[in-house]
Amino acid sequence: MSELIQPRILKGFRDFLPADEIGRALLIEKLTSTFRSFGFVPIDTPALEYSEILLRKSEGETEKQVFRFTDNGGRDVALRFDLTVPFARFVAAHKEEIYFPFKRYHIAKVWRGEKPQAGRFREFVQCDFDIVGSDSAAVDFEILALMKTALGAIGVDGVTIKVSHRGIFNRFLQSRNLSEKSEEILRTVDKLSKIGPEETEKLLSNIAGEKNAADILVYIQGAGNQPEDFEATLQLMEKMAGGTAEDSNRLREIQKLLEAIGISKSFVLDPSITRGLDYYTGVVYETFLNDLPSIGSVCSGGRYDNLAGLYAKDKISGVGSSIGLDRLIAALDTLGTAPAQAGFTEAVIFNTDGFSMAVAQKTAADLRSRGVSCEVFPDSKKMGAQYAWAEKKAISWGITLTDGSFEVKNLSNRKTTVVSSASEVAAIIIAART
Repeated sequence: MSELIQPRILKGFRDFLPADEIGRALLIEKLTSTFRSFGFVPIDTPALEYSEILLRKSEGETEKQVFRFTDNGGRDVALRFDLTVPFARFVAAHKEEIYFPFKRYHIAKVWRGEKPQAGRFREFVQCDFDIVGSDSAAVDFEILALMKTALGAIGVDGVTIKVSHRGIFNRFLQSRNLSEKSEEILRTVDKLSKIGPEETEKLLSNIAGEKNAADILVYIQGAGNQPEDFEATLQLMEKMAGGTAEDSNRLREIQKLLEAIGISKSFVLDPSITRGLDYYTGVVYETFLNDLPSIGSVCSGGRYDNLAGLYAKDKISGVGSSIGLDRLIAALDTLGTAPAQAGFTEAVIFNTDGFSMAVAQKTAADLRSRGVSCEVFPDSKKMGAQYAWAEKKAISWGITLTDGSFEVKNLSNRKTTVVSSASEVAAIIIAART
């Protein structure tokens, strides 16, 4: 007999048992419903792309994180590290088949070879939603509004969405003759929340000199970190960047729209939000849980006007955001606010003495046709074993068939009702939902 292989998985990857996967599936259903309510449609793209497609505008730190290899055909390929770059390729490839503005959502796995830690994995699910084909402030606003609405739909209400604009920061750097060092500075500023102001200033001094580092620190710390500090912070940013321009007016216009629908209190203007990826060109944002900011951003994105242009001559404006579903679920678990264990089956027909499988299956089919999810226990086992099975599956109702009647038991309180038809069984279960 050959030696058994140990059933192990790679570090940073996970199996999901039904209870966990059901919770994820239910969250995804709620997010999907919210995306559709805003007019977004689904797409899909391959998990594997040519490396030059994924990495043309993602060098440096991002390139170090991708799973990249040569396939059997000698092609240089990589697993997607996000859903935005593949979307840009998708738009360029199908621009004659889609319509603009084009709103899409895409919920799928991505892979990053970074060090696993709390809330960070090498394989995880992202929920992306983007609008391409419009440079309107209304489109920037709609993505922000959808972020707030989608998180609220899955029970995540205590959030702070930090917003900034890469264009203003670029003007600020240009005024200090630092444009050529912008990518390195952006990535350093992006570390502020992790390493603190003092260490950030040290790193910036090595890149831009002490005087410029001090100015950058003043800029990124703004005039306050509360929603009501929006205008004061924006005026500081404008002053240090050389005055009012389209980019700062864009932020004011977005703020007015957020105020118009009553959600501006969840948004803070934070100049330190720059987003490390270099394809962002305009408004950028990150979302933090008020009760657990240390886990990092759970929903982030921005405007990337030039990204699709890498693969097509036509410039196509785009803006979008991404919810890191697995990081968000890890945070909810830490806070103890993750959805309670749930199952998809509402009722089970028990396998009892004198049991007729044909009658049971007919009853189950009848209940399903009436909107009740139901299954039949297939084996003649002791009732204790059948009850234990139903409990593990979080089934709420147990049905026992007797001569011409249906015994319906609420498995949480053991209350039993006897009725004479499947329609009455369905009525009891459906009534209990509310």
